Amino acid sequence: MATTSAGILLYRRIGPHVEVLAVHPGGPLWARKDVGVWSIPKGEYATEEDALTVARREFLEELGMAAPPGDARPLGEVRQKGGKVVTAWALEGNIDVTVVVSNTFEMEWPPRSGNLQEFPEVDRAEWFDIATARTKLIAAQVEFLDRLDEAFTQAR
Repeated sequence: MATTSAGILLYRRIGPHVEVLAVHPGGPLWARKDVGVWSIPKGEYATEEDALTVARREFLEELGMAAPPGDARPLGEVRQKGGKVVTAWALEGNIDVTVVVSNTFEMEWPPRSGNLQEFPEVDRAEWFDIATARTKLIAAQVEFLDRLDEAFTQAR
């Protein structure tokens, strides 16, 4: 059975433009990688959990602050290359990315050293215009940008 994750695609309007929030994975394996590795704030959940509740919880865990209040608009699901199914919601709001404090994880580093080190799950968050976000996000999650854009088009 595929692993499932739920997340929030936070967006803000800057005049006529839209920016989206993305997070960069922490830890030494991702330190020098940029294009195609960013993600929406998200996390895994069990089938009996409410996915939107999980998405809000994971936002808090990965960014150290609650998702802004408001109505979350469903963006559906995508299947990532490794098989993980991600369900997302669009939510309008604004956060200060300079104060992000992520939860942490432990891993053996350097490999086969026997030394456990602690790393942040997310080492930074940034606001990107849609065009830039298309290059930064994990390929499958780009579909969420298309669905967000479609929602804006329908609203006009």
